[in-house]
Amino acid sequence: MLTARRRTTAAERRGTNEESTPSTRPPAAAARRRRTAVAAAALSGALLLASCGGSDGGAADGATLRLWHYEGPDSAMGVAWNAAIKEFERTHPGVRVEFEEKGFEQIRKTAPMVLNSSDAPDLMEYNKGNASAGLLSRQGLLTDLGPEVVKRGWDKKLGAAVRTVSQYDADGVMGSGTWFGVPNYAEYTMVFYNKDLFAEHGVDEPTTLAELTSAMDEFVDAGITPLANAGAEYMAQQYLYQLALSRADRAWVDAYQLYRGEPDFHDAAWTYGARTFAEWVEKGYISERSSGTKSEDAGVSFIRGKAPILFSGSWWYGRFTEEASFDWGTFLWPDSELTLGSGGNLWVVPEGAKNKELAYDFIDITLSEKIQNLLGDKGGVPVAADPAAVTDPRAKALIDDFTTLARDDGLAFYPDWPVAGFYDVLVSETQKLITGDASPDAFLDAIGEAYEKDAPKR
Repeated sequence: MLTARRRTTAAERRGTNEESTPSTRPPAAAARRRRTAVAAAALSGALLLASCGGSDGGAADGATLRLWHYEGPDSAMGVAWNAAIKEFERTHPGVRVEFEEKGFEQIRKTAPMVLNSSDAPDLMEYNKGNASAGLLSRQGLLTDLGPEVVKRGWDKKLGAAVRTVSQYDADGVMGSGTWFGVPNYAEYTMVFYNKDLFAEHGVDEPTTLAELTSAMDEFVDAGITPLANAGAEYMAQQYLYQLALSRADRAWVDAYQLYRGEPDFHDAAWTYGARTFAEWVEKGYISERSSGTKSEDAGVSFIRGKAPILFSGSWWYGRFTEEASFDWGTFLWPDSELTLGSGGNLWVVPEGAKNKELAYDFIDITLSEKIQNLLGDKGGVPVAADPAAVTDPRAKALIDDFTTLARDDGLAFYPDWPVAGFYDVLVSETQKLITGDASPDAFLDAIGEAYEKDAPKR
């Protein structure tokens, strides 16, 4: 989702992997410092020097916490982390937080270089998954957080579905081994729909996939492209992966994501996903012009009421709440027991961090009930909140749906997670499906070859 984060919006950067993710993850965010007179340009200079081996980085003075994250100030996470900074400063008199808001792609592309230099921050948000946090852990760039996890009881606050992305084995494969990261929110995908547009065109909220396709036919007949899409980033590949998931089970996910079996990229699930995605382009559900569209563009098209449907992640929730002027709602992808989702991006402590104790204290504050409750009420998915303290009806529904997915083992991670560099492959090959330059079978051949080339031999 790394997926680039905002500003661009926090939304964009999610989901793609890191190599991505994430997540997804968008335009680079403007750098800024909190409570420091140093201009943003100073960071660029520091990064340049670090790349040349000429920076000494920050000093281990115990009085400065250098923090990087890529959540926009309008997102639920951004609001919560800003509150955490204030709480940290209140409880640590004399300690200064030097905060840099980074772009998701900026961190994704430079993290290995920066973390291998003397300019590493003390604490950083980073994308989860084998191809991101797993890769850095394998390279020895992240601190083992295991002792702090036990000491501070973080493991007691994180359920099994969330902690999967926290631990990595010696090969950088998530799900077991050493704690290299701590998520303090969760995320999952859903269908966002414009209730006003649905009502205007006499379309009911779909409860089955057949009803969803029927609704999209209604919009196409009215001259409206129903699905907001972004072929240049994570969104298109996530549509296709969700279609495949609707024909898959947990064993399929574990084989693909955790190497517990041999994935078959021409099996019924992958074939259905690729062929149906291509058919949706042919039918006009997805615009052929969206091959070059970015996630921010897709989100804005929904916010402006141009696209009636957007399938994406909970990271958009807060922004849609703030910016959409129409009535909208959400529902889980119909006729599927699995959907994309996981614990959220991770707080990681670089091995070269100068003030690790301060970093641990800050993580602890973000997992406090006060900050978790705030995160939930602002439209995030907290991992340690008091459900009774979340008062917003939409936020409650968001958390309830995640609780159901986690309980039913319905979180299937993200498609680009399994191997390093896979995000770019998925973007490129999905774009070919959108433009008609590749057949579904050719798409499956290409991603299967890329997967097999870089997947670890287990």
